[in-house]
Amino acid sequence: MDIHSLIARRVRELRDGHGLSLEALAERSGVSRSNISLIERGQSSPTAAVLDKLATALGVSLASLFEAPGPSAEPPSPLARAADQAVWTDPASGYVRRNLSPALPSPLQLVEVHFPAGQRVAYETGAREAEIHQQIWLIEGAMEISAGDAHWRLEAGDCVAMRLDCPTVFHNPAREPARYLVALSTPPFSPARRNP
Repeated sequence: MDIHSLIARRVRELRDGHGLSLEALAERSGVSRSNISLIERGQSSPTAAVLDKLATALGVSLASLFEAPGPSAEPPSPLARAADQAVWTDPASGYVRRNLSPALPSPLQLVEVHFPAGQRVAYETGAREAEIHQQIWLIEGAMEISAGDAHWRLEAGDCVAMRLDCPTVFHNPAREPARYLVALSTPPFSPARRNP
């Protein structure tokens, strides 16, 4: 399954799980109904900022939009082979994210990010229904990260912890790409928890 089809199925599955119409998700997220419809049909290449708005409105982490959808006849695997990990490129900034975590349910999600030199991504969204924490460990390069009023400059080997509850900006101020690992602590999504 290609990455746009994967995102399409996940957004639709999560929206259905919350019992939300396209109009209701559009109102909650600030993303137009027509744009959500295109995303759910796999006919759009949404930016990271748009996907984050949808994830926030659906009460999940951005990484959750790249997970394999729904239960299947096979039990979820505790192993994620590199060739099977979802890789997505943000069309606006060119940053590349790879979901490292296996399909086996876990309160942790791991994501590897390659962030191009000079690029910036701003997530306008704030608090989610579910409390989500993340740690970012910079492997190579430099990154400037802002979360609300807090600002950090990370060099290789530095690690920062934050809660996803305020606008966040990621910026690579250097002339070289940066690479970092994101570890997210997320509560499991339960389709039984429907929201009006």
